[in-house]
Amino acid sequence: MKFENTEVYGFKRALHGMRNPLESWARNDTVEENGAVTIGENDLALAVRLIRSGSEHRKFMRQIIVSVDITGPLYWWKEFDTYKVGTVANSTSTMHKLASTPITLDCFETDDYDGTLMYDSGELSRIIGKHIEFLEEMRIKYLETKDTRYWKELIRWLPSSWQQTRTVTMSYENLLAMCGKGQRRFHKLTEWSVSFINWARSLPYAQELIFFDENE
Repeated sequence: MKFENTEVYGFKRALHGMRNPLESWARNDTVEENGAVTIGENDLALAVRLIRSGSEHRKFMRQIIVSVDITGPLYWWKEFDTYKVGTVANSTSTMHKLASTPITLDCFETDDYDGTLMYDSGELSRIIGKHIEFLEEMRIKYLETKDTRYWKELIRWLPSSWQQTRTVTMSYENLLAMCGKGQRRFHKLTEWSVSFINWARSLPYAQELIFFDENE
């Protein structure tokens, strides 16, 4: 999987609004300079207390926004789509662009692929290679003939390991839900438990705000 063009914004305004209920703006000590945010000790202590108090108290987390281009397999996107509330994704189009470029092994998720699984001497890799050849033949036939029957077979037999890129917008509250101990942090899909979690840990103040339970 790939995570590219990550942008995070909204810290300063979110942490200002966090203090609205008790009108404690005088204790706000978050500083933003040249686009970089440094959360002060006062704000960080309050933020952590509110996070621990539950979703109804940590509304400021919904105002810290993340935008990122994620390239991942269709089987992972199917699980990501569970998190519909508060997330927005705009994807590349399989419908319109599938036939535009050659289909090769690089088009599929292979990060932890083991070609020797179940078979000796790489037989599994040969089987997969034959399937990719079949897909590429369907693609070429469709381009040559414009017969949509070839395109339909290409769509029909496209594996769920096909990689798709989506530009995703979500909040730190969404990330807190995804990265919880009972959610994706220890998921058996490494796309979640390794790739996604490692990316989430790279975000500003992720340890304090998203993975706060590990500090307890």
